[in-house]
Amino acid sequence: MINHKITPMTESAMLSVITVIMALCAAYVPVLGNIAALLWPLPIVVLVVRHGLRWGIMAVAVSGAVMTALLGPAFSVVTIMTFAFVGLALGIGYRQQWAAAKCFMAVLLVSAISTIAAFAFGFVITGVDPTSVFSTDKMEEAFNDTISLYEGMGQDTTELMGRKDILMQAMAMIHVLLPSMVLAAAALVAALNFFVSGRVLRRLGYVVPTFPPFAEWHLPQAFVYLLGFSLVGLYWGGTRQIELLSNISLNADMIANFAGFVQGTSLLYCILQHFHTSKTMTIVILLVAFFICYQIVAFTGLFDMIFDYRRRFRNRSGDSLK
Repeated sequence: MINHKITPMTESAMLSVITVIMALCAAYVPVLGNIAALLWPLPIVVLVVRHGLRWGIMAVAVSGAVMTALLGPAFSVVTIMTFAFVGLALGIGYRQQWAAAKCFMAVLLVSAISTIAAFAFGFVITGVDPTSVFSTDKMEEAFNDTISLYEGMGQDTTELMGRKDILMQAMAMIHVLLPSMVLAAAALVAALNFFVSGRVLRRLGYVVPTFPPFAEWHLPQAFVYLLGFSLVGLYWGGTRQIELLSNISLNADMIANFAGFVQGTSLLYCILQHFHTSKTMTIVILLVAFFICYQIVAFTGLFDMIFDYRRRFRNRSGDSLK
């Protein structure tokens, strides 16, 4: 491990400044600011790994105070609630040398809880339900106003009415799938910081846990059972008019299918590597799998969780499928 001659106090101050700069970018810089917001925990991770949890908490407190003075208390609290605990948890996982899967799942759980807590804080402070942006009632009211305006101008609104029905269905579906969307956002934050911070720490000379190559990924069979629950729940909820069960089952179905797609994509990538497919062709095939064959790849991945096709291929061919 590389020995850097710098005091914890000095490094904590420097990294705190970096977090404030990243918060300023998130608040005022388009596009780049979104990336800065997602990677806000990165300096905290580095500080916890290098000097311990106490210095990481102190850096969060200092950053929060400075951000409160520059950007206001609401922005500061939401940023810290959403991202600070992710950085602290990831730093602890790296410092304790947890296995990659354990570290990532812990950070994912913390990220999901932090995201929900930030939404709850926004609701308490503003009194505005964050999910109201997906309200079908408000959207329908706005559409009706638009249609009335067109009718007053003597325009044909037949096509607009058709679009209204499609949009209402889409908004209703989004409203139901909000839990899955929150989990997806938490997974994005966790994954991005896990991989980027791991690369940064390795450049600094630290040994951090890493996932196996993507071609060797194998997700737990629990996702298959989750899919089974979702299918039964969708049937029961639909036939017995149990809306809550239907909504929960629909979110479970989305999560299980996404896990299946990840597993199926890993299997597909493994096969492409085995046949020495060029990088360009590999990218094209994976894009086609995502945009056109998503469900097929997802079901293939779910079956692979049970049957482990790669192991079967290795046993038949007598060599490794790479």
